[in-house]
Amino acid sequence: MKHLILTAGLIGTVALVGCGKKEEPAPAPAAEPAAAAAPAAPAELPELKVAIDPTYEPFTFKTADGKPTGFDVDIAEALCNEIKRKCVYVEQVWDSMIPGLQAKKYDAIISSMTINEERKQVVDFTDRYYKTPSRIVTKADTNFTDLASLKGKKIGVLKGSTQEKYAMAELKPAGATVTPYAAQDQVYLDIKSGRLDGTVADAVEVTAGFLSKPEGQGYAFVGPEISDAKYIGDGVGVALRKEDTALKDELNAAIKAIRANGVYDTVAKKYFTFDVYGQ
Repeated sequence: MKHLILTAGLIGTVALVGCGKKEEPAPAPAAEPAAAAAPAAPAELPELKVAIDPTYEPFTFKTADGKPTGFDVDIAEALCNEIKRKCVYVEQVWDSMIPGLQAKKYDAIISSMTINEERKQVVDFTDRYYKTPSRIVTKADTNFTDLASLKGKKIGVLKGSTQEKYAMAELKPAGATVTPYAAQDQVYLDIKSGRLDGTVADAVEVTAGFLSKPEGQGYAFVGPEISDAKYIGDGVGVALRKEDTALKDELNAAIKAIRANGVYDTVAKKYFTFDVYGQ
């Protein structure tokens, strides 16, 4: 009987196991949603290599940390923005500006280059983006009546500039000694040291770069403004290679655009209290 009971218990146990719930395999974890694709990087703007001579305050100079700045640089940035290009600046001494352009070291000169007939023989220009006169600067106590008053004076000028052209044509025959320099700031250093008596320079530049500074004390403009087109030309434009007609058209349209949309005036008011565009 005991065996029968035991057997019956085993059968019951088997039956209970057989009737138990069948275990299913655990479901696979849900797949993580695919990560969102990263936004495409903005396309890099094509470069416009721009030549500058950073010794010509307030038009083109450097900040304390060496960054190019000034009216020319801000205008270059505004023009690049209009034509969807990225300005890249190439520093160049003034009298090598045009040879460097012709050698394709850069695409444009945006550095206060006056439009005149002599230069137009070898490069092309956009429409002007400013126009200012030049002036003679010497000691304030100079007894000036005419150019002959400068006989014996040592006058420094920027080599290759329209002011050099004027000084060689007008002051040298009147008896002044005219010395060209690679950079305008070197002229001011030699005036300060006594090696020069004065300069011929753009009226705005010489005011900001020399007359308004401590080293310019005791110096002043003498004689009338130099505004003869034979020397100062048709104002200042962007210089380009003659074959770059498409770029010239783009930049001319950009100059018109910034003059119309207020950008030009905003830039000009950072540096000047008068209409630098001129008449």
